[in-house]
Amino acid sequence: MNIIFMGTPEFAEIILKSLIGKHNVQAVVTQPDKPAGRGRKTQPAPVKRLALELNIPLFQPIKLSGPAFVEKLKLYSPDVIAVAAYGKLLPKAVLDTPPLGCINVHASLLPKYRGAAPIQRAIIDGETETGVTIMRMDKGLDTGGVILKARTRIEPDETYGSLYVRLAEIGAAALGEALEHLESGDAVIEKQHDNDSSYAPVITNETRLIDWNIPDVQIINLIRALNPAPGAVSPFEGMKIWRAEPFNSDPSHKNAIPGEIIDVGKRGLAVKTAGGAVLITELQAKGGKKMPAADYLRGHKIPEGAKL
Repeated sequence: MNIIFMGTPEFAEIILKSLIGKHNVQAVVTQPDKPAGRGRKTQPAPVKRLALELNIPLFQPIKLSGPAFVEKLKLYSPDVIAVAAYGKLLPKAVLDTPPLGCINVHASLLPKYRGAAPIQRAIIDGETETGVTIMRMDKGLDTGGVILKARTRIEPDETYGSLYVRLAEIGAAALGEALEHLESGDAVIEKQHDNDSSYAPVITNETRLIDWNIPDVQIINLIRALNPAPGAVSPFEGMKIWRAEPFNSDPSHKNAIPGEIIDVGKRGLAVKTAGGAVLITELQAKGGKKMPAADYLRGHKIPEGAKL
């Protein structure tokens, strides 16, 4: 099939790689370069780097609705536009360009978790199952008809980073299957039920802030969901918490208040939560490096009773 691919981050790069050699990827559309890293230098996104490496024609439009850009797409006469984590809604003029439509790889089991952060939000909410949905896009936010779904378990200790890569690989396989159905003309497209929908808003600084007044399992889920980026943050001096696990506190800690350090041990810091406690095993002080909590404690004295 003749395909134009639209995507930006590593998730999309994994999916683009899966199309190479199996289909004719005529061109790639990705977001304009943005500053990244500590130095805030402008860097190309993973999809752009791959397109340049493979000498695939590349476009980085600021606006998708401009007639000049739409005409460029039409010149290629693509059968389909495949989209994965592009980062913007597509205007009608783009949606109407290919005869088989624009097909999106979305990292949730739609209609659950429509929006920008489906992987993180599923982990934050304590979901035990997620997956990828291949849908034909319309003008709404992840509201298009479903071509197929691929399900997978969320492991109890799985982080956003590991699930992100797994879902990209699952999405690549699912997209390949969906394209076969579209090409053969036997694709069955099912309407989503809006009453069953939920929204996955972007992760904000407020989202990242740990509230020690909630149960330990919810705090651990938040930490997992924001690892390896952008990180869950403790109110204490902006410390990032990268890994934590349940901690069995003894009766002497029953009067401790949420956020209070109740144990400083060889493996890390135990912090009181609502109805329980968590053991922090990996952290990062503001301006410092990510490290095991035990290593941090060798250079910093934090007494029991201190507030985190």
